[in-house]
Amino acid sequence: MITERDARMALCALTPLGQQNVAEALAQFGAEELWAGFLARPETTWGRKAQGVDVAALRHATERCGARFIIPGDEEWPERLEGLDGALVSGQTGEPVGLWVRGMSLSEVGGGVAIVGARACTTYGEHASVTLAADLAMQDHPIISGLAYGVDAAAHRGALGVRGLTVAVVASGVDDPYPSANSSLARRITETGAIVSELPPGYRPTRYAFLARNRIIAALADAVVVVEAAARSGAKNTASWANAIGRPVLAVPGPITSSLSSTPHKLIRDGEAILVTGAPDVEAVLSPLGTVAEPSGRGEARPIDQLPLPLLEIREAVGTKERVSPAQLSARTGQSMIDVLSNAAELVESGWLDEDAGLFGLPGRR
Repeated sequence: MITERDARMALCALTPLGQQNVAEALAQFGAEELWAGFLARPETTWGRKAQGVDVAALRHATERCGARFIIPGDEEWPERLEGLDGALVSGQTGEPVGLWVRGMSLSEVGGGVAIVGARACTTYGEHASVTLAADLAMQDHPIISGLAYGVDAAAHRGALGVRGLTVAVVASGVDDPYPSANSSLARRITETGAIVSELPPGYRPTRYAFLARNRIIAALADAVVVVEAAARSGAKNTASWANAIGRPVLAVPGPITSSLSSTPHKLIRDGEAILVTGAPDVEAVLSPLGTVAEPSGRGEARPIDQLPLPLLEIREAVGTKERVSPAQLSARTGQSMIDVLSNAAELVESGWLDEDAGLFGLPGRR
């Protein structure tokens, strides 16, 4: 008799994935009964597909490429994926039936941040992706993306560059991750991170597979960051999944002259995403309320900002290229002559003013 693991493996081979009717039937009947029902009805669409699935061949292909097939209930299975049940985006729904994994255990993906965006990204988008990924990975946040060209690959490289963890969720088999041009990057990811797919080894990507994998990227992450994406973009679909299951969405703003700013700007404008300019913004969203100080918006403090007010008044009363007498400083600041002389002397001692023949001026540049 076929096991639940074998039945789920076989069901994953029945593309397209994430179909609402299949998800509902799986929840109602269970994997073994649903698979047996498909086999018993070869006259139906799903039945004809089921006749062409060789479970033994799937098991062999899994072992041959060094992958493992995990299902709900396994110790490694991410509980976060359960949130996909009941969510519906672009006609797709449901927790994955099972996952093929090469590399580290998915139990180590807690606190992950997904970084997604355009395949044909600009230099600006690539820089933003690499920097965000590296900074977040250094704060022990695994970086999750889709191994595609552009933003995805840059995010993976940013994490790897600082020896951080990164996970690639692909729309093909884990034995030959798509695109093949990123095969060397895929090998580096499996050394310390993981490559994940809902499709069996040997399967090639389809439009439905790309959309289905987006829901897994969103569910595995604690937050989703969108960097450069056109109006019609897979990154927009990932953001929709994140919003549907309650994951924070953040977006990096871009030039208003770029078509790749379309999706990030629309998400921010419509209140579907939080504007992000760096890793501290992501940290602020992920951290418990009150544990991260709200930025003042004034930038970094300058040394002059640390001067006590009486000293700052004297310093600000001296203009560029002028020499000022104590009487003039008293008139300009309202301080008494004794206070002026005391405060000016302290400023001279600390290097904020110069004194020459009883007159005060700004020090020259050193």
